[in-house]
Amino acid sequence: MTIVISVPQSLDEQTFEQVIEQLAPVPEGEKILVDARHARWASPYGLTALLCVAQSRGERMSFAVPETADTLSYWSRTGFFRYAAELYDLHGAVPREREAHESDVLLEITPITATEDVHGVVGRIHQKAADILHGQLNLESAATGAFGMTLSEACQNIVEHAELGGWVAVQTYKYTRRLGRRVVVIAVCDAGIGFRKSLESSPTHRVNDRWDDAMALEDAVLRAVSRHRFRDNGRGQGIAGIRRFISRWNGKLTVRSGTARIAITPDWDEDMPLTEALPYFPGSQMQVIVPERLADPSDASRGASRASTAPRARGRSAR
Repeated sequence: MTIVISVPQSLDEQTFEQVIEQLAPVPEGEKILVDARHARWASPYGLTALLCVAQSRGERMSFAVPETADTLSYWSRTGFFRYAAELYDLHGAVPREREAHESDVLLEITPITATEDVHGVVGRIHQKAADILHGQLNLESAATGAFGMTLSEACQNIVEHAELGGWVAVQTYKYTRRLGRRVVVIAVCDAGIGFRKSLESSPTHRVNDRWDDAMALEDAVLRAVSRHRFRDNGRGQGIAGIRRFISRWNGKLTVRSGTARIAITPDWDEDMPLTEALPYFPGSQMQVIVPERLADPSDASRGASRASTAPRARGRSAR
């Protein structure tokens, strides 16, 4: 018997939880079909996380591709099927891959396994990112360098914490649901060991009764704890640098790992600061969203990110 995992019509960091909820209780060794036939849209997070699903278990899964021509075409432009074909048994008509000429694909899905991959990713999109950030999102030119640092640090997270490799994708589109304006989105996902096991590998780590995935995320995201007591010179600023970037540019950061998810949110979003007791999913899945800047110069001050030193609320967020 084959277990069918249904992919939502609109797949992003919130609705991907529906995929995990279906997958988590399935015993190891069962045949699984990930059914995306009715999918209509997917964010960079949704697409890279779907690749992580294939990594997350020992058995090779089947994957039913979307039936809508526009969806197929877009997923192909992002490079999704290139890597999905290596991980899944694909079912359905897969279009021939085309280059991503469209401006909404800043960076097609790209594998990250080593620091050299990170440097390559940042170098590939430097000029295009500058054009998008300054020309379309009305951000100051200084944002380009900070964006490159943020992309680099997000990808470096895979190298430091995954021990398996993962994927990054960057896209810009109109974020109708919350903002009604354009955003640039970075998604970096893997199905590796996750933050908890990574931090446990530090020689200075001390386990206590509260230690779990949520506390590991709090340590890594809010308190800038790393399994490396001192970062090597030139290694960058880690998640602390990402937090400074989103705070300055009114952005949002979410990180999911294991059974918990943490969010640093601006005023335009109502996400839960910390969500616990989620169905287990290996590795870490990170997303950064930076919105178009309004003409009003007071916009940044009104929408400053809430990056407190401790989450103000815990619990299962409403979907």
